Amino acid sequence: ELNLGDFLGKHEGDNPHMWYNPDYVTAVVNKIRDDLKALDPADSAAFDQSAQSFLTTGLKQYHDLIAAIKAKYSGTPVGATESIFSNLAPALGLKLITPYSYLKAVSEGTDISAADQATVEQQIRQKQIKVLVYNSQNTPNNIQALITLAKANNIPVATITETLSPATASFQEWQSYQLQGIQSALAQATGK
Repeated sequence: ELNLGDFLGKHEGDNPHMWYNPDYVTAVVNKIRDDLKALDPADSAAFDQSAQSFLTTGLKQYHDLIAAIKAKYSGTPVGATESIFSNLAPALGLKLITPYSYLKAVSEGTDISAADQATVEQQIRQKQIKVLVYNSQNTPNNIQALITLAKANNIPVATITETLSPATASFQEWQSYQLQGIQSALAQATGK
């Protein structure tokens, strides 16, 4: 049994959306490979080959999209509705300026402070963010209102989800599709 939280040194209250950190994805693939090799040393070469193939071929589009976004849009200020995006934004070179306390409150379903709400709305109205990234699986009324506000201010929105969407997608298909959406929103927002 592999407990990813323990393996990655996570603690209660840490951001649980670990699969949005590309470094963690690679670390977990390698950990699974190493665990399989320990269980079945005779097939070590096959496990090495499978892991390498997945990292270089299976995840190629995923890694290529991350690199392309980082190369073209590094430093671009963006907003988000949830902490689900706070692991991915730095990997993409994007500057996530939404207060973390706001992201965490929405993710955990706790009350958003009036100050955080005002900051997030101001960032949209003053066009301090180029793109708003939201979790389409968690859009209560206050988040729907934020999306509407972003659209009214001509700020493109992109969606991410907590779980595979569609449910039949592979990890790499799911993540690549979302990265393409973020890339499109950035292109629309910046004209490049």
